Amino acid sequence: MLTMKAADHEGDLSLDDLIEEARARLAAWQRPDGHWVFELEADATIPSEYVLLQHFLGEPRVDLEPKIGCYLRARQGAHGGWPLFHGGDLDISATVKAYYALKLIGDDPDAPHMRRAREALLARGGAACSNVFTRFSLALFGQVPWRAVPVMPIEIMLLPRWFPFHLSKVSYWSRTVIVPLLVLSTLKPRAANPRGVDIQELFLTPPEEERSFNNNPTGSTLGELFLWIDRLLQIVEPHLPMAPRRFAIDKAMAWATKRLNGEDGLGAIYPAMANLVMAFRTLGYPDDHPDMVTARGAIEKLVTDRGEEAYCQPCFSPVWDTGLAAHALMEAGMPAGSPTIDRAMGWLSDRQVLDTVGDWGERTPGLRPGGWPFQYGNDHYPDIDDTAMVVMALHRADPEKHREAIARALEWVIGLQSEDGGWGAFDADNTCRYLNHIPFADHGALLDPPTADVTARCVGMLAQLGYRRDDPVVARAIDFLRREQEPDGSWFGRWGTNYVYGTWSVLSALNAAGEDMNAPYIRQAVDWLKSRQRADGGWGEDGASYWPEHRDACRTSTPSQTAWALLGLMAAGEVDGDAVREGVRYLHAAPRDGARWHEDVFTAVGFPRVFYLKYHGYAAYFPLWALARYRRLMARNDRTVEWGL
Repeated sequence: MLTMKAADHEGDLSLDDLIEEARARLAAWQRPDGHWVFELEADATIPSEYVLLQHFLGEPRVDLEPKIGCYLRARQGAHGGWPLFHGGDLDISATVKAYYALKLIGDDPDAPHMRRAREALLARGGAACSNVFTRFSLALFGQVPWRAVPVMPIEIMLLPRWFPFHLSKVSYWSRTVIVPLLVLSTLKPRAANPRGVDIQELFLTPPEEERSFNNNPTGSTLGELFLWIDRLLQIVEPHLPMAPRRFAIDKAMAWATKRLNGEDGLGAIYPAMANLVMAFRTLGYPDDHPDMVTARGAIEKLVTDRGEEAYCQPCFSPVWDTGLAAHALMEAGMPAGSPTIDRAMGWLSDRQVLDTVGDWGERTPGLRPGGWPFQYGNDHYPDIDDTAMVVMALHRADPEKHREAIARALEWVIGLQSEDGGWGAFDADNTCRYLNHIPFADHGALLDPPTADVTARCVGMLAQLGYRRDDPVVARAIDFLRREQEPDGSWFGRWGTNYVYGTWSVLSALNAAGEDMNAPYIRQAVDWLKSRQRADGGWGEDGASYWPEHRDACRTSTPSQTAWALLGLMAAGEVDGDAVREGVRYLHAAPRDGARWHEDVFTAVGFPRVFYLKYHGYAAYFPLWALARYRRLMARNDRTVEWGL
């Protein structure tokens, strides 16, 4: 057995010393006001879009572009293109945008890296095979005709809620991206493109001759119907009278400016911010207009300069990072009343949304706000997952001191439970699945339906607050989780990669809720986790696992995914088992710099098969958390995990 004081390998720190050192280093990264925030990195798409935005505006960032170019070149894959996640296959859309950005920056198209990218793209069908969002960008630059994108009429803003398509029926991120995009697709502006750069060499057929841009994203009969409707709209839309369209444009801009969100930007996510800036420019807003200044400032905050390289983050994750870092530190023995934890809880308390009824109120009128956003500020779009996690941290730190905040959050979370018993990330019952068949939805991320991981977090929160298995809210949620279990015993991970994340989340919640951890369906999940352990003792899961044909894909073990597996197994009573012991050995021996274990692999996801994320904090707080829980449970006769996470 791995001892607490004796080193397991000659020259290694003891487990106690490792935990104490990692705890101290993590605490040292706390900002003076009490929060933590780590970099949140996506693929090449966001920095490429940042370059495209500046050239759309006619204002290239000559000071920053060389650094972004270095960043993009360093992430080109051996296949010649750019992947969606570390080590992944070439993605056509990401590669088209990265190639165009590098050419705008000034890279010679005959340079070896550009030639490799071009050849790889042409071998896969060329830029005409890009996704809808990429073709929108290309249309703005005149690289494809506007018929290359599905028609999204601005009149969407005028539709009643009972209509089959309404903004309330798509996810928050879709709303904030779509609304300014409607303005752009209606007015069809042309990018300034001051250097006159094109990428016609990336097309097998000249774009003006291409006839097969839009397609049926699901291959279904319903998808064929929507594709036929799009073809009809392609004919009708140019002839619609402009006067009523102006009214719809005004309504769209009023909607967006109401949610401008100050220095944190529309939706607090880059794509929505960029679309809004382009809409402002298209509508003639001067550069010194307060809304334009605010919107552009929000984008510039996302730029991360590393010296030799620079890139643009998709958003910030301070609430998520702060809550999880605090949980890890308290698990590692930091007293709940310590200055570090007090500052963190104070910072979190100040960010609870108590006055703004966001878009979630469309389906739940009368429900009082009480949630937390994922970002620094995003009052119209608090995050249910973050809220549950923060409530557990506040309750763990001082339930009496934070009683009112917890009560408001509890009311809000319960009020957003969907009819099927689960929770989505931002809305209740965002389940109009027929919309996934429209041509615009080829990215497959239009909706925000309930998922196992978010539901598990809510169950964990309820259980920590004293709600048990027989409470109607919890019972409905557990029934949902049981229905969501995969045939092999695992659970899908919507916001973390992938089944390891989902299975950890659900096992922790079921344990907290008082479910029988020897129930057959739970033992099946435990057996699945054990079966996924690798020879080195760790766990790993690849971003490709979101494709059914690559469900078991794994390149390497990772510290964060190993931590999730350990936390899940310990919740199921496996703390004394060989799998947990070997996983702890893996983390104990894995390379680390201070509080952060080495981890290059992306272990999170924004949208499965479309947009992947690397949380730089995951390799710091999750391994510490798992090791500290192991130490605590091994030191007790009672091996019960008392917290909801």
